[in-house]
Amino acid sequence: MATEDARRRHPVARARAALDALERLVGGMGTAILAVAALLWLLGSAVLCLAGIGLLLVPLGLRLLRVVADRERARLDILPPPPVPRGLRAALADVTVRRELGWLGCHSTFGLLLSLISLTLAVDVMHDASFPVWWWFVSPGDATPAQGFFTATDWGDAFGVCLFGVATLVVLVLITPALAWLQEWPAKRLLAPHRGTDLALRVAELTATRAAALDAHAVELRRIERSLHDGTQNRLVAVNVLLGAAKRALTRDPAAAEEILDRAQDAAEQALAELRGVVRSILPPVLTERSLPDALSALAADCPVACRIDAELPGRPAVSVQVTAYFVVAEALTNVAKHSGASTATIRLRRERDRVHVEVTDDGRGGAHEDSGSGLTGIRRRVEAHDGSFALASPAGGPTTLRVSLPCGS
Repeated sequence: MATEDARRRHPVARARAALDALERLVGGMGTAILAVAALLWLLGSAVLCLAGIGLLLVPLGLRLLRVVADRERARLDILPPPPVPRGLRAALADVTVRRELGWLGCHSTFGLLLSLISLTLAVDVMHDASFPVWWWFVSPGDATPAQGFFTATDWGDAFGVCLFGVATLVVLVLITPALAWLQEWPAKRLLAPHRGTDLALRVAELTATRAAALDAHAVELRRIERSLHDGTQNRLVAVNVLLGAAKRALTRDPAAAEEILDRAQDAAEQALAELRGVVRSILPPVLTERSLPDALSALAADCPVACRIDAELPGRPAVSVQVTAYFVVAEALTNVAKHSGASTATIRLRRERDRVHVEVTDDGRGGAHEDSGSGLTGIRRRVEAHDGSFALASPAGGPTTLRVSLPCGS
């Protein structure tokens, strides 16, 4: 039975991987178009250098190169490098700038070509797979497959084109992940920090994340202490007072003592419920009993805004990773319910190699920022304390998208 379930999930997993890869290729096409613009600027500056005026344009071109490269780094969760050195000679001698120039030439040509190939195949699949639906309504000269190698004249030809479209879909599902990997490979080789160049930057970042971890730990302890002091402790004090009153009333008025004992029992049950709530907030039992996708499904079910879960997490990451991801989604859904005015929200969970990616999107009014007191700063500190990355996109009018990436080992 388990083998049959795995076989059923295998095509679905391949289809999801192909969709994810197509999404990455589309994102890569955006940075490839920016890379083309930066490359044309630099080439134009180089040509104008022959006339003596291009040297004024080269520094701006190098800044544009860094902006485009940083966009690609943000897309692929690559650690950003130190700033571009001041001075044209120092900038051109910088190893990071030379590696960015190599990536620029590769991504603006080869990367753009791979994106165009994948999008062309996707359009061809939609064109040919739907061919029997519309070929009868167009002129005979327009009733051709996407490649246009013949003209369909009857229903047999139309369904033949449809079968060809299905075959193209199979090819697309098989090769799209490889195309996405090929497009991203130059960036991971050339834009990633190379050995020995950013050790001080990495030490500073780890120092900052360690401080953030200590702050997050202190905040969590204060939250637990406040919950126990303001809730459970007060209930237990009330139980103690009521039990003392019931003890004194036993000899004078047994009926009143019974009423007091009922109140003490209610207070004890409330204290127990609040204590369970505090324990669940530390480590939700569903994380240990079941899985992170199940825990996120429970959060979505409790949210007043309609939530859709798109979770695919093979294996079980470390408990600290699961707790951090759970905390991120819980805080994000709280913000969606309180501040966004959204009608729907989507929670997306993926694992790619050694990182877990969490994305929460809502269709609300947008305009969220960390200074609004909505808990986003706490989310960032919690994520950075785990050596993860945090990104928020919330233009006015929406939608709002919160992305978090957490390292989880290989």
